Amino acid sequence: MAFSLNKVMLIGNLGGDAENRMTVNDVPVTSFSLATTHSYKGKDGNWVNDTTWHNVVAFNLSDYMRDKLKKGKKFYVEGRLNKRSYENKQGQTVYITEIIAEKLIPLDAAGQSEGFKASEPKAEYSNVPPDTADAGEDLPF
Repeated sequence: MAFSLNKVMLIGNLGGDAENRMTVNDVPVTSFSLATTHSYKGKDGNWVNDTTWHNVVAFNLSDYMRDKLKKGKKFYVEGRLNKRSYENKQGQTVYITEIIAEKLIPLDAAGQSEGFKASEPKAEYSNVPPDTADAGEDLPF
């Protein structure tokens, strides 16, 4: 069996308050944007800040953690990179890249020792179809 790794670690600030909703299977989903900034010296010798915005999605967050996800707050986000697509109303394919959060830690002074580790998804909400969950080596990849 081949080994692979899909791990993302970011420290940044929220671009807005987190949005909360429920999936069709009544799983709580929280999404927010996180800004990270890379600084470098430009050709003129002055510092340039290059900001990248990341879409982050977390499942089954506690009310306590959802309340902490406010605009401007600094967070450590650990998770995996996910790509998906859908067709919009105009018939165009829209591609989305997002981080599926597995660990969130607030880094503002009041919350430095607090953290969240995503709970394991319940079997009925897993991305693995139920009939292949225990297939192990029988999977084609």
